[in-house]
Amino acid sequence: MQWEVVIGLETHAQLSTRSKMFSGASTQFGGAPNTQASAVDIALPGVLPVANRGAVERAIRFALAVGGTINRRSIFARKNYFYPDLPKGYQISQYEVPIVAGGSLAVYFDRTEKHVRLTRAHLEEDAGKSLHEDFHGMSGIDLNRAGTPLLEIVSEPDMRSATEAVAYARTLHALVRWIDICDGNLQEGSFRCDANVSVRPLGDDRLGTRCEIKNLNSFRFLERAIVFEAKRQIALIEDGGRVVQETRLYDPDRDETRTMRSKEDAQDYRYFPDPDLLPLEVSEALVEQVRAALPELPGAKRERFQHDLGLSAYDAALLTATRETATYFEAALGAWPQQPKLTANWIIGELSSRLNKDSMGIEQSPIAPAALVGLLRRIDDGTISGKIAKEVFERMWETGAGADQIIDQDDRRQISDTGEIERIVDAIISANQAQVTEYRAGKEKAFNFLVGQVMKASKGKANPAQVNEMLKKKLAT
Repeated sequence: MQWEVVIGLETHAQLSTRSKMFSGASTQFGGAPNTQASAVDIALPGVLPVANRGAVERAIRFALAVGGTINRRSIFARKNYFYPDLPKGYQISQYEVPIVAGGSLAVYFDRTEKHVRLTRAHLEEDAGKSLHEDFHGMSGIDLNRAGTPLLEIVSEPDMRSATEAVAYARTLHALVRWIDICDGNLQEGSFRCDANVSVRPLGDDRLGTRCEIKNLNSFRFLERAIVFEAKRQIALIEDGGRVVQETRLYDPDRDETRTMRSKEDAQDYRYFPDPDLLPLEVSEALVEQVRAALPELPGAKRERFQHDLGLSAYDAALLTATRETATYFEAALGAWPQQPKLTANWIIGELSSRLNKDSMGIEQSPIAPAALVGLLRRIDDGTISGKIAKEVFERMWETGAGADQIIDQDDRRQISDTGEIERIVDAIISANQAQVTEYRAGKEKAFNFLVGQVMKASKGKANPAQVNEMLKKKLAT
């Protein structure tokens, strides 16, 4: 039997406010344990929570970015459960009426575009953190994170492979950073995903029983966890068993998921409106204020790059994959607007490849946009060939020197003088008569050999287009 995997993601994005969701305590990462938990965060008697306006504004910003509906009146609710790192015995969240409903995210993968629908996005507070590594036979509790504002973003089960799910998660990660509502730091837990995975026979519209894999804080682990869980469920069903709805954890050392607890339904949490918090009312004036401060969004920028610059949809998608990449490209374009395609090709190709190799973001590139443009100008005016340009690029990366300086120091200027190229071509033809005969007999490989010999004789500096043209002309006579 053929199977189809069905995936939906619940993503917790920690909002980039300086204070917590319902108190003035700091959200700064790395403080000594239990030094940033206020009386409100741990619900001491007599305290009252107050909603953080900055968190609300960030939720509105997200709604505008994904085309979601902003509920002008939403409700905070208490989600009741007992766990050592939940000091109140409940979590303040939103249930029946979230601040954001609907919306969608355009996801690019395998050169295709897919729109993943969003169910909702709601505000809530984070729990504390249980520490197991530093205590022998015991666990410690750090409540610094308790009360930190989160936006939980829930997708529809629209994804059909681990690859799609990772593409969606990366796109969402880039978006929340683009609109500056979350720093996206996966190592610090600022962006974490729960994956709901089920399988069903191919062609069946009914959803299978799902399992939720909790707290995946790397894209690599997200992909591996989904792949393992899908295989586990398929093998279980094919062996005559049935999938049980449960919450599972992913163990990266064993590359497997394992049972954490039975999966709760909404009624198990006994949601009810928080009596200490008034309904959250969002005015039209606030929405318009947030809208006016939004940067140009990735979708609009993609369309502009295609329409105004003539770039392909694929190139435009790669250049807007992160705000930093788009900023770098536009800075280069500002310095040299004449050749957007050449500039895009080098950013997507050579620069991205080297950044990946060195595990760096484009904002850390030792080659600034203006310096890259300096190199591209020399390709465009024929000073150097594309092959030599790659060698110059490597020297620029390693030394920080400019393209012109390296070209002059290393004598890398392309030979475009017709007389000098003709002299080299004549010498190569004279020395390789066997290959000349083969070419004239119809063997194209012989021509490539002759071109290679000319380039070798010129130390790679001969203009390749002129070499090809002159060789063909002379071999035709």
